[in-house]
Amino acid sequence: MSTYLLVHGAWHDARCWERVVPLLESAGHRVFAPSLTGYGDRAHLLSREVGLDTHVDDVVRLIVEEDLTDVVLVGHSYAGLVVASVAHRVPDRIAHLVHLDAMVPEDGESAVDVMPVTQVLIDAAATSEVDWLVPPLPELPPPHGLFGVTDPADLARLRAMLSDHPVRCLREPVRLDDPAADAIPRTHIHCVGAEPEGFGRRPVPAVQPNGAPSRVWELVSGHDCMITVPHDLADLLLEID
Repeated sequence: MSTYLLVHGAWHDARCWERVVPLLESAGHRVFAPSLTGYGDRAHLLSREVGLDTHVDDVVRLIVEEDLTDVVLVGHSYAGLVVASVAHRVPDRIAHLVHLDAMVPEDGESAVDVMPVTQVLIDAAATSEVDWLVPPLPELPPPHGLFGVTDPADLARLRAMLSDHPVRCLREPVRLDDPAADAIPRTHIHCVGAEPEGFGRRPVPAVQPNGAPSRVWELVSGHDCMITVPHDLADLLLEID
């Protein structure tokens, strides 16, 4: 039995994993999929002070309070920053780090450094009535849709889930300063086939920090693969060792 900890990205909440969690559980694994501060059942905690460090603390607290070990830690999108930081906070508890169509930072970088188009979103928020919140990305024509979701029923479900993302989360830098985290094996899962312009990802280095060859898998899907192709995603996650 493995323990999977699934961390949602910006604008989403734990409900985005609802189709994946039972697939992993039915294979005999333990699964946690929390909402980060400011989202879902924790929406009432949203404030200007919520930042990346807040979300890192959320995940570390869950791991420690539940006494989780040998965790397969999965971060989607913005949560690539979160899980990278968590791995450096509690490296002895993480068995595998998965970047799911996610930002992959270096020490000291923020979301703006990893994906410069993020600054455009921050600048737009600065001219709005609530300058510390970034609204969800707009829906685009197919095949892009809303985070890659185009099915009408799924779109309605996703729209009901999405909420604004604090600017502070995008500005705070990661702290990746524990060399012990370098030993953690990593897998990158890239959603391909419907990438919108301006949101290109960095190339993955050929070698992981632990010296092993990098492992990069591709999933034909829009960005929110956990909604559009949950079985395919679960199959990949179950292959991780």
